[in-house]
Amino acid sequence: MALAKLGCHIIATARTQGGLEELDDEIKAVGSTATLVPMDITDTAGIDRLGAAIFERWKKLDILIGNAGILGKLTPVPHLDPKVWDDVMAINVTANYRLIRSLDPLLRASDAGRAVFVTSGVAHSAPAYWGAYSVSKAALEALVKTYAAEVANISKLRVNLFSPGPTRTRMRATAMPGEDPMSLPTADDVAVQMVEMCGEEFADNGAVYKFAPGGLFKQA
Repeated sequence: MALAKLGCHIIATARTQGGLEELDDEIKAVGSTATLVPMDITDTAGIDRLGAAIFERWKKLDILIGNAGILGKLTPVPHLDPKVWDDVMAINVTANYRLIRSLDPLLRASDAGRAVFVTSGVAHSAPAYWGAYSVSKAALEALVKTYAAEVANISKLRVNLFSPGPTRTRMRATAMPGEDPMSLPTADDVAVQMVEMCGEEFADNGAVYKFAPGGLFKQA
């Protein structure tokens, strides 16, 4: 929605048609347009079809936001169910690799392609019981930083990571049920700073930026 308010045409993916239609109504209400793609992000063939469809229609992609993610289950590592582990890795890591694989030529075709992937502080803090999620975000950071290094000197494309921190979302409420959600910034609040990383003037590459009340903060 933050990008739509700036006039961007949004290509939105989601598992539910109803959710996409609600989003489409909101985007139209702010004067922008959207293309709706009902798709599970683990559908790797679907991601490839998405890339082909974008190429056929626009020949390029200006902005990619890698935002899909699941928490999994907070439990000791030896107790993690293999299916929970596999699902977290499939959505938080492998899906982003497949998005990169499919959409990289389109991002490079843009005059100022920008890719932003959502990470988390637990990639570095590795708190107890957060094994699947923290490992997946650490792997995502390695993937994205590697990709950024590969495009650094041969493309105008810039690739970075955004860490929103504690945010008023359903995932956060699941992970921290005793926390007062009203003490946290909303997704709309943090999205405004993510949009800054999508602009042509944002020239950094391969970095992690954190949400901060006063503005984006680059992780050392």
